[in-house]
Amino acid sequence: MGKGKVSRDDWTMAALRALARGGVAAVAVDRLARELGVTRGSFYWHFADREALLVAALETWELRATTEVVAAVRALDDAWARARALFAEALGSEEIAGLEPALATQTSHPAIAKVVARVTEARLAFLAEVFTDLGFDPQGARHRALAAYAAYLGWLELRRTAATLAPETQLHDPGCSAALDHLVAMILTPAEPPTLGGPADGQRAPEARSATWTTRSGSPA
Repeated sequence: MGKGKVSRDDWTMAALRALARGGVAAVAVDRLARELGVTRGSFYWHFADREALLVAALETWELRATTEVVAAVRALDDAWARARALFAEALGSEEIAGLEPALATQTSHPAIAKVVARVTEARLAFLAEVFTDLGFDPQGARHRALAAYAAYLGWLELRRTAATLAPETQLHDPGCSAALDHLVAMILTPAEPPTLGGPADGQRAPEARSATWTTRSGSPA
């Protein structure tokens, strides 16, 4: 990448890749400048200091991985389509592999803690909204949201740290599509009543449907 052609977004994305690679310590201006093929002086056209870059990178992650995803999914008309699209987007691709699990280990840094908390709150609220639209009462929707988000974070962590032990978590593994299909079906399928008749606690017995996994493009995987 030639000098003078490096944008603010180029710097923020380089910082996010560094965070995924080695945490806050890896966000070093000189190293990023070498990666981008520019001088250190280029950095100061866009940012006052390293902390400003870090904050801008985190806000970019929040926008692309949460705000824009929620807006796109919410625009879909059908509740089941929204649910399937959300999980397909969340688990079917990673713009920067390993970034989210890496951020979870860096919340001792105030800037990261603040944005991760904001993202977590927004995601849990939207997941609860999705499950409410599927027919769950507020408590059931909240419980499903917590379980779904825990499954999401665990899946990404396995993808990052256990590629050989859990190859199905890898996007290009032959077993990935079936494994994701099973996970999403478990999350979206209504629970069986615990004993005699009636819906399970927190559930208004929404109609069960197949959770066919789709790729980011929306076609069957």
